[in-house]
Order: sequence, then C-alpha cells, then structure tokens
Amino acid sequence: MTQKLNLAALANLPSAIARPTYAREALRPGILHIGVGNFHRAHQAVYLDDLFNAGKDHDWALIGAGIRSGDRAMRQALEPQDWLTTVVELEPGVDIARATGSMVGFVPIGEDGRAIVEALENPGLRIVSLTVTEGGYCIDPATGSFNPEHPDIVYDAAHMAAPKGVFGVLLAALKRRRDAGLAPFTVMPCDNIPHNGQVAQDAVAGLAELVDPALAAFVRERVAFPNSMVDRITPATTDRERAILSERFGIQDNWPVFCEPFRQWVLEDNFPAGRPALEEVGVTFTPHVAAFELMKLRILNGGHAAIAYPAGLLGIHFVHDAMTEPLVRGFLDKLETEEIIPHVPPVPGVDLQDYYGLIASRFANPGIGDTIPRLAQDGSNRQPKFILPSTRDRLKAGADVTGLALESALWCRYCAGTTDAGESFTLDDPNASRLTLAALAAKDDPAAFLALRDIFGDIADSSLFRSRFEMALTSLWRDGTRATLQRYLNAGG
Repeated sequence: MTQKLNLAALANLPSAIARPTYAREALRPGILHIGVGNFHRAHQAVYLDDLFNAGKDHDWALIGAGIRSGDRAMRQALEPQDWLTTVVELEPGVDIARATGSMVGFVPIGEDGRAIVEALENPGLRIVSLTVTEGGYCIDPATGSFNPEHPDIVYDAAHMAAPKGVFGVLLAALKRRRDAGLAPFTVMPCDNIPHNGQVAQDAVAGLAELVDPALAAFVRERVAFPNSMVDRITPATTDRERAILSERFGIQDNWPVFCEPFRQWVLEDNFPAGRPALEEVGVTFTPHVAAFELMKLRILNGGHAAIAYPAGLLGIHFVHDAMTEPLVRGFLDKLETEEIIPHVPPVPGVDLQDYYGLIASRFANPGIGDTIPRLAQDGSNRQPKFILPSTRDRLKAGADVTGLALESALWCRYCAGTTDAGESFTLDDPNASRLTLAALAAKDDPAAFLALRDIFGDIADSSLFRSRFEMALTSLWRDGTRATLQRYLNAGG
C-alpha cells in the first residue's frame, strides 16, 4: 500500500525514506526561486534541506515562482503535497530516498509576473535564484552578449507595469524596492552559462537602459549577481520514476525527482543582503568560479552533446546504453582527450583527466535513467555554449577540428528529424522548424546549415571548419553514423 506525500503523512512515511528533522512550521522564507524544475529540487533545495536538518539558518527557506506554463503545472503538482518533494538518488545497488521540505510556498502564477513583483516587496526575501534554462537569458547565441531586440526584452520594456519575462519581473521588483527604500535582493543564477551572474546582470541592466538609465545605474552599482557553477545529473520525471517510487518506497508523489548521488555547487561569495551558510553543507565558495564553470561546461555539458546526437541517430534511448556502445563511447573519449580538454584552463585543485573520468562514470550510471532526447534538446542554445567555444579556441590556436566538426555535423544530421534507420522523431528545440529546414537543405549543400550565423558566428568563416564539417556531414548521409564514427576512431590523433 502506498501513501500520498504531504505534511500530515510525514511522520508515517516508510522508514526507508528520510524526512526533515526540523520543524517545518518554524521555517521563514528568504529565497524566491524562479523556474522550479527537477534540477532545482535535486540541487539547491537539497542543499538547503541539509542545512535546515543541521539546525542552521531556518530563515532561508524557499518560495517557488514562475512565469511559464510548465511552472503552473509544477505548482499544481506540489500544492496538494504541501510543497514537499521526494528526491531519489539512484546508483546500482544503492537507492536512497528522502522527502525534502525546504520549499514552503509557491507564488500564484498569472498571465504576467505581477504576483512575483508583489511577493518581492517582502524585505525578508533577500535572494532571487534562477533556473530558467540556457535559452532564457536573452543573449545573442553567436556573440554571447545581451540582445536588446529579444522579444521578451522588447515586450517588457514597453510593459513594465505587467512584465512577462523573467528579467522584466526582476527589474520591476528591484525598482519597487528601490522606490520603497528597501535593500535590493541578490540575483543568483543557477543555469549552465559561462559567467552566469554577469550575463544576468547584463540582461537586467540592459533592459533597464531601455526604460530608465538611472535605474540601470542602480542595478549595476547596488545589485549583486554572483557567478556560480552547478552540477547534478537530473533526468525528467516520467511514469517510470513514479512507478519505481511507488514499488520500492511505498509513496505517491505527483512529481518526484530522480538524480545521481553526485552534486556540486561552486559560488562566488557576493551576497551583500546576506546568505545561508551553505559552505557547511558542501558548497564551495571561491573567487575562481569561472575556472570551475568553464571546466564543467566544456567537459560535462560538451560531453553530453557529444554522445547525444550519435546515440540519437543510432536509435539509443538511455544515456547509460549509449555509454556501452563502443562507437559512441569511443567518440566521446577521443573528442574529450584530443580536442576539448587540451583547451580547458587549469582549475585549482583539479586534475582534468581525473575529472573527465568521473564524468564518464556518471554518464554510465544505469540507475539514473537519463535519456538521449533530454540531452539532445535545445541544441540551438546549447551548442554555442558547450561545443562551439572549444571549436573557436582550437581554430585560434591553429589546431585541427576534425572531432568537433564531426560533432556539429552529427547535430545537423540529427536536426533533420530521422534516425539512420529512417524513424522520425520530434526535434525539441525552440528553433526546430528553422533548424530542420537548414539541416535538410544541408544534405545537398552543407553550407546551408553553417549559414545559421546566429549560432555559428565567425566559426562558419573558417575554411578548415567548413571543409571538416562538409566531409563529416557527407559521410553521415552517405555511409551512416556507424561507419562515420568508425572512420573517425580509426584515424590517427
């Protein structure tokens, strides 16, 4: 018999499920988080749950918030269970489940962000954290700079009384606090973007420049945007995870989170309004966040991209199965060792080859159930952040880009929307239609895909990259993924 997760059931949960040791009613909110998804609940919310269980900082509880349709679905799922979440760490032979209670509320979701702006009038909310995906920061993919012509920015600049974008909401709330004489909150991005704090500051201040230059100066001078690096592999929740939770642990959770045991959080200590003592539960505070960040984006996130597209074209669904396919694993190993890792700057206290070994073992964990479609999604936002920077660095160094060009060609072939066996799938990308049209045109003219200048930028001007890309894409269409990967692995380093 299974029990539904809620506050009333906490004391009677099966003994195999850990639960909060703190009095939930004693918590007070200090952080508002925008974009409550699986990663946030497996990462930041777990660190805070650990801290509260240690008897510390009970005035830093979380309130959820959101402005997208997916946020509304999450709120509806969590409300009947009093904002509790079951987090299950999966590893072969070791399954650990816990009910986390660090979230104590969720701002109602309307047609715009006014409810969030009003919530942030509470001076007790001193941090606003974000997980709004790599594509949510209103930047030009080709340059990495703030894009004042992004539709969300254009709309919010004209509708600051009822903004719909996350940065419009933040700016409206900061203005209201400034006008009321309240200290500004700290904005803490937790997305996989290089220098994510700086990028978030550029977006908020850039929007402010369109509205009120004095407000822009206030943002740049008074509002803190600490950089961070976050890491924990957290797949999407499906009926598979719900069934595992019910069968193994006897509990019903509307939206449980399954994840790997590993987690990491590296933060810049820039919190003028105060912060929880996260260093006591494993968070690293350092001025060298950028080094950790670049390492993770290039090696882990770049590695995810490297296996996603060949595995997808071969019809492989789970990430751990991709890691047992010699051609996919071989491609990953060779690409990382020969072309990615050599251009990752040193990281204090970290051996990069050892770090890659850890990454590869995490990818291979069969307990997580992470999927290739999840890794393959949103390529138009992820490629310019995870793969193309390595390509650009090698081209600047005068080095070859055979493997990286092959990765880009694999992405192009994947964007055509069929596997090597001819099975169709839906491309999960905000630019799916444009990508598919370009990918199909590239079958006969590879330059058609490189013409996506907002993605490839000046890399498309490199004759070396163009030739390597054309050779790889021609092989993928003519000979298939297996033969193309085998040819790459057989070639000298």
